[in-house]
Amino acid sequence: MKKTLKSPIYKYCPVLLLMALLLFSFSENENSTESKPKKATNEPVFLSATYKGEDKVYKEYPLKDGEFYNPILQGTYPDPAITRKGDDYYMVCSSFAMFPGVPIFHSKDLVNWTQIGHVLDRTSQLDVHNTGISQGVYAPGITYNENNDTFYMITTAFAGGLGNIVVKTKDPMKGWSEPYKLKFDGIDPSIFFDDDGKAYVVHNDAPEEALYQGHRVIKIWEYDVEKDQIIAGTDKVIVNGGVDLADQPIWIEAPHVYKKNGLYYLMCAEGGTGGWHSEVIFVSDNPKGPYEPAPSNPILTQRYFPKDRENMVDWAGHADLVKGPNDKYYGVFLAIRPNEAGQVTTGRETFILPVDWSGKFPVFENGLVPMEPKLQMPEGVENNTGKDGFFPNGNFTFTDDFQAD
Repeated sequence: MKKTLKSPIYKYCPVLLLMALLLFSFSENENSTESKPKKATNEPVFLSATYKGEDKVYKEYPLKDGEFYNPILQGTYPDPAITRKGDDYYMVCSSFAMFPGVPIFHSKDLVNWTQIGHVLDRTSQLDVHNTGISQGVYAPGITYNENNDTFYMITTAFAGGLGNIVVKTKDPMKGWSEPYKLKFDGIDPSIFFDDDGKAYVVHNDAPEEALYQGHRVIKIWEYDVEKDQIIAGTDKVIVNGGVDLADQPIWIEAPHVYKKNGLYYLMCAEGGTGGWHSEVIFVSDNPKGPYEPAPSNPILTQRYFPKDRENMVDWAGHADLVKGPNDKYYGVFLAIRPNEAGQVTTGRETFILPVDWSGKFPVFENGLVPMEPKLQMPEGVENNTGKDGFFPNGNFTFTDDFQAD
């Protein structure tokens, strides 16, 4: 082009050259009936779609009476958090850049789950346009406050300028409030309501001075339940780095506070969402600490086992605890099931394990050995997954003809 176009107008106005080429192209098309564009008909490319699961793990491990499959939510349902009111269990997961945000699920028994909707289902609650796929909304916490019979969902919304927010409802089946914007930085918040009526927010934050890559802290604030806002000046760092700062632990995050037998327990993810992911536990006699780590940490991880093991489950962590049927504790958490090539094509899924809390510290049962694809049902529970509107599990077939609203 430089050899043939010597005119200064092309040197200084390349847009004119582009326009000339476009006009030439349009002129050629007008003179050719064969190259005229066809009129759009808006007919669909296909009218239905069918998914058929053929995972060999479910063929090789058929369910027996009294068993159910783990994970309980197959596919991309990361960062689960759970709460309970009476016999009703509610669980939420991260949704990142998707709208509506924060899918919410209901169960009566921790085995059979239905999705009842999304917590953030209005654009006034969540604006994710121009949001990167790994941003948006993540690491939600859900907590039922017995003191005022109210459910709270708290999360970090890196979209629409919201930051950390909380929404609430008397009934998760009937929708949630507009968001209350919280005045603190950091990520992965959760709320704890003490039996004396006081409330606290814990979250991951950056340290005042980072000592190494991945150095983070856990911070706690007092929370004003009437104003739905943290109380300024009450913040305190309760974990610096992780279980042992001398070991330079990375990415302490996703904190939850529980109370049992008069003691306060702080459970966090540690090691980053990847091959070193784990769950650790601390204890204190005061909600604001100081917190001491359990001598047996981690209480959940899959990081110590060969990467070529059969039916591999990996990256286990980011957990939450709940008292299940028959007052037996359970923990939900994220993990992955990579394929033969090591690819995580289904994303981070929601798993569950029973938790032994007969001693001072809780421990995930079989959470420190390679995980199995099946679990024993809680006593008195029937497996109805895939029936009557409950989420399917195992190898299932799903067809959609796009006729639903």
